[in-house]
Amino acid sequence: MKNIFVTGGAGYVGSSVVPDLLNKGYKVTVYDIMYFGNNFLPKKHPNLKIVKGDIRDYDKIKLGCKGHDAFVNLACISNDASFQLDEKLSKSINFDAFEPMVLAAKRSGIKRFIHASTSSVYGVSKEKEVKENHPLLPLTLYNKYKALTEPFLLKHLDLEFEGVIIRPATVCGFAPRQRLDLSVNILTNYAINKSEIKVFGGNQLRPNLHIKDYCDTIILLLEADRKKIQKQIFNVGYQNLSIYEIASLVKRVVSEEFPEKKDIKIIKSASDDKRSYHINSDKIKNILGFVPKRSIEAAVRDLCDAFKKGLIPNSFSSENYFNVQRLKSINAV
Repeated sequence: MKNIFVTGGAGYVGSSVVPDLLNKGYKVTVYDIMYFGNNFLPKKHPNLKIVKGDIRDYDKIKLGCKGHDAFVNLACISNDASFQLDEKLSKSINFDAFEPMVLAAKRSGIKRFIHASTSSVYGVSKEKEVKENHPLLPLTLYNKYKALTEPFLLKHLDLEFEGVIIRPATVCGFAPRQRLDLSVNILTNYAINKSEIKVFGGNQLRPNLHIKDYCDTIILLLEADRKKIQKQIFNVGYQNLSIYEIASLVKRVVSEEFPEKKDIKIIKSASDDKRSYHINSDKIKNILGFVPKRSIEAAVRDLCDAFKKGLIPNSFSSENYFNVQRLKSINAV
C-alpha cells in the first residue's frame, strides 16, 4: 500500500493526515472539491499530487484513482449545521455519490478502501457501552446518511477489494486547515479570545478524538493485515465527557497557558439540544492494538500553542474556520 488516494484531502482531517502519510514515505493524491482551497497542503512535496475534483464525477474519480493501492474517503459535507444548510447538496455528496465512488475505486483496481463514517450514527443511547453492534438510530440527516452509506461499501467487498469503516468521535485539536466549529475547538477559541465559554445545556456527552490519533488510525488501517480489517467496523474515540466537563477542562488549561486570562467565565444557558453521544472503542484495541495516545487536554494545549504562534488569525471573523459560513459565502454547489 504505497500509493494512496485521499478524497477530502484538503479538509480538516485531510490537511493533517496527508503530511503524515508523506512523512512515512507514501505517495499521495489529494482529490478535493477545494471549497476551502489548498494553500495549507505541502504542495512542493515530490510525492504529493493535488487534483481539484468532485466525488460526484464518476468518470473523473475513476480515472484519478487508477494506479493507486488504497482509497481513503474523507470527503463529505461535514456536521449537522452544514448538512441542513442545503440538504440537496449535502445528500448529493454524502449519500448519492457514495456507491458510484466505491464502484469507481473497485473498477480502477483499488485494493483497500477506508471509509470515514461517524460515531454519531448510534444516536442517543441508554446503554452504558455503545459498541459497533449497537442499533443505528441517528438523530440528524448528516448522521442518517452516514449510516446509510456503510452497507454500500460492505456489499461490494471481496477477495480483491478490501474495506473497513471507522466511526470516529468528534475530532479536536490543531490542523493546517483549522476548524473552529467543533466542540473542543469552539470552547477553546472562546476561552482564549473572549475570556468566556458559552455552554448550552452542558450535560450532553461528546466522545472526542485528538486529530493526530485520527491520523494514526488511518495509517494503521492502511498497514494492517487484511484478515484483521476486512469488512470490519471500528469505533475510534478516547474520552466521553459532558460539554460542561469539556468547558471546565478548557478553562483550566487556557488559564495555565495564558496566565493573564485567569478570569475566564463559563456561562450556562438552557438548551433543547438532545444530541448526547458516547461510544466504546475496545474493539479496535482488541483486534488491532490501537489505543489513542493523546487526551482532550493535549488537544487544547495544541490549540493554545497555535494561537500563541499566530497560526489561527482572525478566529471569529474568518469564514475559513466555519463550514456553514464558508459554504454560504461561496454558494457551494
